[in-house]
Amino acid sequence: MSFPGLALPHDSGVGVLNKASLLLSVLEDGPASLSRIVVVSGLTRPTAHRLALALERLRLVTRDARGRFQLGPRLGEMAVVVHGDRMLALAGSVLAGLRDRTGASARLYRRCEGGQLCVAGAEVAGEQAVPVGTAFSLRSGAVAQVLLAWEQPEVLYAGVSRARFTAAALTQVRRRGWAQSLGVWDTDVVTLAAPVRGPGGRVVAALSLSGPVPVLSREPAREFGGAVIDAALRLGEASDG
Repeated sequence: MSFPGLALPHDSGVGVLNKASLLLSVLEDGPASLSRIVVVSGLTRPTAHRLALALERLRLVTRDARGRFQLGPRLGEMAVVVHGDRMLALAGSVLAGLRDRTGASARLYRRCEGGQLCVAGAEVAGEQAVPVGTAFSLRSGAVAQVLLAWEQPEVLYAGVSRARFTAAALTQVRRRGWAQSLGVWDTDVVTLAAPVRGPGGRVVAALSLSGPVPVLSREPAREFGGAVIDAALRLGEASDG
């Protein structure tokens, strides 16, 4: 079978992989209906539908609000793995600089299976530390909100169904570009978090600044929002390099 609509090579020697590669290539140009996938790829409609559903179960494909198929979050996550070493290599100096500038602990979190994982940190001496490798749920807090706010709708709403915040709160996070929380882990500790964006603009991590209210105030974004966002941008540039 020939596929005149696609010039990219799709010959792995394994038929089903060739067909999956064709389908993904169609979606590289943006969301597509099943009919468009069939026309562009040359796949039969039953084959295209079966492959699309299988790839959706693997999170390699997802759907937009109109039900069209599009590239899924797992592809971005795999790209992050490739580029993540550069981000983590820079994280130590970026987090330490943010800590020294603000007098509060700076940390970097990534999504893990069903939760959030601390992957780097610069702690303020004498305060309770969060060791690298510590995992938390995504039920509450500024970091959880940032890690969920830009997710695909089905992931976002599944997360909200188990969380102490609402979908409306995540809408506000997307609008502002940051989240803050008070008293999640300690009644006197406030946290400000901003997204770190990797390949394709996908949110790949959350950078947080946490400290007691006397240090950061109850509205830390007013004074420290710019510094946190700038640090997150630096880490994002490293992951996209």
